[in-house]
Amino acid sequence: MTGVHALDAMNALAAAMQTAFGPFLAVALGAHGWSPAQIGVALSISTIAVLVSQLPAGAFVDAARDPRAPARMAVLGLGLALLVLAVWPRPGPVFVAMALQGVSSSLLGPAIAATSLALVGRAALGERLGRNARYASIGNGLAAAMIGLVGGMLATGTVMVAVAVLALPALFAVSQIRNGFDHHHPAAPDRQTVRQEITALLRNPHLTIFAFCVGAFQLANAAMLPLAAAGLSRAHVKDTELIVAVAIVMPQIVVALCAPAIGRYAETHGRRPLLLLGWGSVPVQGLLLALLPTPWLLPGVQMISGIGAAVLGVMLPLVAADLSHGTRRFTLCLSALNLPIAIGATLSTTLSGFFADRFGDIAAFLGLGLAGASGLMLLWLAMPETRPVLISPMAPEPAR
Repeated sequence: MTGVHALDAMNALAAAMQTAFGPFLAVALGAHGWSPAQIGVALSISTIAVLVSQLPAGAFVDAARDPRAPARMAVLGLGLALLVLAVWPRPGPVFVAMALQGVSSSLLGPAIAATSLALVGRAALGERLGRNARYASIGNGLAAAMIGLVGGMLATGTVMVAVAVLALPALFAVSQIRNGFDHHHPAAPDRQTVRQEITALLRNPHLTIFAFCVGAFQLANAAMLPLAAAGLSRAHVKDTELIVAVAIVMPQIVVALCAPAIGRYAETHGRRPLLLLGWGSVPVQGLLLALLPTPWLLPGVQMISGIGAAVLGVMLPLVAADLSHGTRRFTLCLSALNLPIAIGATLSTTLSGFFADRFGDIAAFLGLGLAGASGLMLLWLAMPETRPVLISPMAPEPAR
């Protein structure tokens, strides 16, 4: 197995493990007699852990001499969390497992991005990030299909254990990622240099602008499908489960098909056209969901969501690499951008639920679309092209 294909496998397997958390976990805990309030607390613990650990996780990956080590830690953390959920579905162990899952998730994304950069180098990073998104979508889709098909036939604990076992091939895949790592690592910088690099990064105005853009994207996007699914359920639409299942799968197909091409285009034509396309898909999605004449069109609307997801999945680490160009702070920059994503996702479901209760689903979808439009406008007016070759052709390669 070559390093490139090993990273493909690692992305698919890690994404498959993550699929067991969230909606499937809520079903599993409900089967053990957990109340909706208890399930909400468990999921909130994971969210809080992500928020608290984002920046430290990025700094930790930056400080690691070999980014594969944090990747192994993240995979082990996810596997252990799944085993705890399978064996001890009681409040104390579950809350600890969800905290572990949140920290592991914060570590996993930056570790994969840093491993990708070390494997292929700066010039080929865009296409590599596209492959990452493609195989993560494949892993998500296959795991969701597997859990959906066999979940009703097996005990919930058995399903969790089966997903946890995926940690073993994931760790093996990490061990096969060797190209680009079997060289002498540069000496670690002194503390003063580290402080200067971090200060310069966090004072970069373009990082602040893009952080607001990604926060607005997630604020608008995160609640759209849950809000639509809840509306179908309240209206007692026939085959609601089937409609929602297809609506979940469709964006994954779009991401798997489009993500590598997005990465290639970004490296040859720049970031801004793709960023505007991805951010522009969000208000369009909100408007279409507000005007949806039949629930069977929901999967088609979600294909538009797949475009935004593909752009965000590829461009977030790519722009982070641009903004941290020439420094050792790539994964810290990526974690700083993941933080508003987590905040936006948390606020999205809360605010959309409030608007839907007070003013109805149509107003909620229009409000989400307006939030997405604000992110698009900020991106259009304030965010410049960040591809380093367009800014400074002589810019040095980032040191690792």
